[in-house]
Amino acid sequence: MARLVTEWVNVTGDISIIARESGEVWFHTPSGTKENVDPFATPMTGVGSAGSTVGLLDGAINLGFAGIEKRLARPDPTIAGYIVALAGAYHTSVDTPRNLRRAAGRFNELGRPEVAAYLEERAREETGHDRLALKDLRALGVPGERLVANFIPEGIKALCKRFDDLCVQDYPMGCIGYSYCLERIAALKQETDIEKVQAMCPNDVDATRFLRSHSSLGSEATHVEETIEFVASLPANDRIRVVQETYESALILAEGYNHELLKSEAEMLEELERALGEALPYRHSSYPLHGEKRGARPVA
Repeated sequence: MARLVTEWVNVTGDISIIARESGEVWFHTPSGTKENVDPFATPMTGVGSAGSTVGLLDGAINLGFAGIEKRLARPDPTIAGYIVALAGAYHTSVDTPRNLRRAAGRFNELGRPEVAAYLEERAREETGHDRLALKDLRALGVPGERLVANFIPEGIKALCKRFDDLCVQDYPMGCIGYSYCLERIAALKQETDIEKVQAMCPNDVDATRFLRSHSSLGSEATHVEETIEFVASLPANDRIRVVQETYESALILAEGYNHELLKSEAEMLEELERALGEALPYRHSSYPLHGEKRGARPVA
């Protein structure tokens, strides 16, 4: 019987993720004793598999979010919070095609056409997603172009900079880990999550285009599966780099996400209205007549 593929990646200096082709995953702290030599101290060199690769990638995301679990904000959802999220979605998507094509060009220069082709395909698939966020903002009565020109959610700035920096590196393999992190998180959103957002909106208003596209109802689940298969086919040193960046991106995403959630609705409204130079068409979670339309508290 052939041995199951086992992969491992050190992600924090003192924690490694170990995953088997069978789906088993665990976190490993190296031993410092001479009597107990750590078999995972040396970077892996073998082949990958889809089962072990997904264990490493998802393990990296879970580890990245673990640090904020106890202080994770869980406020009641509001329209103001959703508008902030849409502004953030615009900024994380507007430069994605350009960045991915830049990284693809570098891999072509490096003689890695298979990586370049993967990134170019991703760039094509992500083109136009920023416009979905703008359409959703306009549907909510918000001048989206003006808002995004003057406002980037503070928690999103570091994430955008990370992606920009990754894609201009001499060896931009980490951009695949960043992309996987965001797509995997998006793929967790279910139809019920979209329905809860829709319940906050006025009658006859569709402001969930971006959310639907970046959820289990859109292409994210397929993208996740394709990325897992592609990463599993890469050489070991590339798989290590992708997993390490998935972890680093998860750290940034978790902190930024929590930073925005910790804001009060009044703080969010102040930021949005300062950027727009005018009041939003509602105050304190409700559009005109929204309270009459639905008496239940909106949830997310």
